Amino acid sequence: MVHEHLLVEKKDKIAYVTLNRPEVLNALNAALMAELDCVLDGIAGDESVSVMILTGAGEKAFAAGADISEINRKDALTGVAMAVNGQRILRRLETMGKPSIAAVNGFALGGGCEIAMACTIRIASEKAKFGQPEVNLGVIPGYAGTQRLCRIVGRGVAMELILTGRIIDAGEALRIGLVTQVVPPADLLTTAEKTAKTLVAKGPLALRAAMEVVNRGHDIDFDDACALEAQMFGVLCATEDMKEGTTAFLEKRQAAFKGK
Repeated sequence: MVHEHLLVEKKDKIAYVTLNRPEVLNALNAALMAELDCVLDGIAGDESVSVMILTGAGEKAFAAGADISEINRKDALTGVAMAVNGQRILRRLETMGKPSIAAVNGFALGGGCEIAMACTIRIASEKAKFGQPEVNLGVIPGYAGTQRLCRIVGRGVAMELILTGRIIDAGEALRIGLVTQVVPPADLLTTAEKTAKTLVAKGPLALRAAMEVVNRGHDIDFDDACALEAQMFGVLCATEDMKEGTTAFLEKRQAAFKGK
């Protein structure tokens, strides 16, 4: 399928998805979000893909936010619809059962920061900038930014960033835990690929289970979360992948997981 606002490539079990509106700093208009929704559905069901890398076209931006001209036309009802749709798409990204890596190459502001936060892992270029500056427009984050940011960096830091609309650099993003690595711009994609290839070699069922337990367990009672972990551990013990992984370890060889 040909996309107007996304570039999609698949190679060696990795899907490379690039937000492709560099002339407007990859602003997230309705058409781009619809294409992303479609692409995520395809990746989720594609057995040839184990990991996704998401980045932005050009040297300036990952995604500099939502399309302001579209927000300007919203009223109460259409504003709710826009937020709910964006939340649904990013929740799909977060829960599709395959790891996603945000390779943040520049500005990740507003909706761009929200997309990055919905990814499993965030790696930033030294030139990257992050922020939720929606208050400057008289609104608040609408794609679950108020919820994910506080879960990632803590309530106090998230509150300050959201209320001030302050934009932070990659170094501060690393310090507060918003990203896990900061690398020179020239090394961004190769670093993301290295991480992706590490994940490709792991058991896909184990990755899916681990992400589900971490995400679901974070928001429930500790004892219930531990019970969920035990259930998932037991389910995995009944899989072919577990037998292959443990046998490969004992035989001192590389495991060949099949996702079964």
